[in-house]
Amino acid sequence: QVQLVESGGGLVQAGGSLRLSCAASGRTFNIYAMGWFRQAPGKEREFVAAINNSGGRTNYADSVKGRFTISRDNAKNTVNLQMNSLKPEDTAVYYCAADRTLGLVLRRSPDEYDYWGQGTQVTVSS
Repeated sequence: QVQLVESGGGLVQAGGSLRLSCAASGRTFNIYAMGWFRQAPGKEREFVAAINNSGGRTNYADSVKGRFTISRDNAKNTVNLQMNSLKPEDTAVYYCAADRTLGLVLRRSPDEYDYWGQGTQVTVSS
C-alpha cells in the first residue's frame, strides 16, 4: 500500500507556472506507475498525465501537451507536475494517483488507479 500527499497548488495568473509535487510513502514506490488527474467543479475527474515506474515513458492529455511535464524521482519517492503557460481552464483540484501495474500500459481512466492523494487546488485567474 502507498499513501500519497500532494502539494504546490495555489493561485496564479494566466500564463504563469506552478509545480505540483506528490510525496509517496513506502519502500515500493518504484513499482508503481503514477498519474495526475484533475477535477473542476461540476465536472468528472479527467486524466492529465502519467509516467511509468522507471520514468522512461510518459503520456499526456491533449489539452496539456506541450505545457505540462510529468517527472519522478524514485530515490525521493516523489512525482512532479510542472505546469507552464497556465490557462483559466486549468483551474481544478489536482490529484496524484498510483497504479500497481508498473505502467506497461499508461492508463488514462481514474478507475484503473489504486491509490489517491487528497488533492491540491490550482486556480488560474484571467
